Amino acid sequence: MTKLRQQMDDDMLAQGCADRTRESYLEAVTGLARFYRRSPDQITDAEIQAYVVHLLRDRQLSWSTCNIVVCGLRFFYHITLKRDRTAFSIPSPRRSGKLPIVLSPEEVQRLLTHAANEKQRTMLMTAYAAGLRLSEVLHLQVADIDAARMTIRVAQGKGGKDRYTVLSGRLLETLRAYWKVARPTDWLFPAPGKAPARPMDRSSLQKAYQRAKRRAGLTKPGGIHTLRHCFATHLLEAGVDLHTIQRLMGHGHLSTTTRYFQLTRHTHAEPGSPLDLLARFDAPPR
Repeated sequence: MTKLRQQMDDDMLAQGCADRTRESYLEAVTGLARFYRRSPDQITDAEIQAYVVHLLRDRQLSWSTCNIVVCGLRFFYHITLKRDRTAFSIPSPRRSGKLPIVLSPEEVQRLLTHAANEKQRTMLMTAYAAGLRLSEVLHLQVADIDAARMTIRVAQGKGGKDRYTVLSGRLLETLRAYWKVARPTDWLFPAPGKAPARPMDRSSLQKAYQRAKRRAGLTKPGGIHTLRHCFATHLLEAGVDLHTIQRLMGHGHLSTTTRYFQLTRHTHAEPGSPLDLLARFDAPPR
């Protein structure tokens, strides 16, 4: 760990930042330094602003993901480097009511089939099968998989809340096959190489999703969070009640879950028009 990285981590510990916040903020600064191939204390505000635009426009990361990056960079430059002010920012999120894009079950199957390797396929399948956020997949531990109760424990999810979600039989088989090869001990999906004591970083899993999507010939926009949207939408289409989906996804408000009604195909009855609900009749002759 570099001196600057250690100093930033110490500053976050002193301010009581949660472990996941520290990881996200450190990763934000590392990503910036890697992009410019320079130490972050040598990067200007204008260059930082250009990097944020790159994340939004070129990499098409979500506003919430970019906001975490900006918060991490502000902490580094304001607290660790003690700069009085910085000029970089992120545009306010658009409130257009735009609905998320979802994949069909057939498209999800194609995506999983075209994952680059077994570990990436298992991670993508876990995100979809359990409706997990990106950070929740990365922070799963081996002990969180409860085969006896067929549940997955999500420790300290969004909002610092624990919850349980479903463990499908098919996913359990895949996880067991993966475990026999990878033999993870603590983190279910540890970082590769010489750093197995920490989970895989966020960008690696995002890249794995985008790579599988390209290989599968899928052109719909969106990142790995699409699989979480698919989880909720496909469960609704299968007839699972809204409150159960809310609990599995860890939504604090039911209104967050109800938007998935607008994404579902009405598989039980597809009238197309109220006219189609009427008994067929012949128009009287004129």
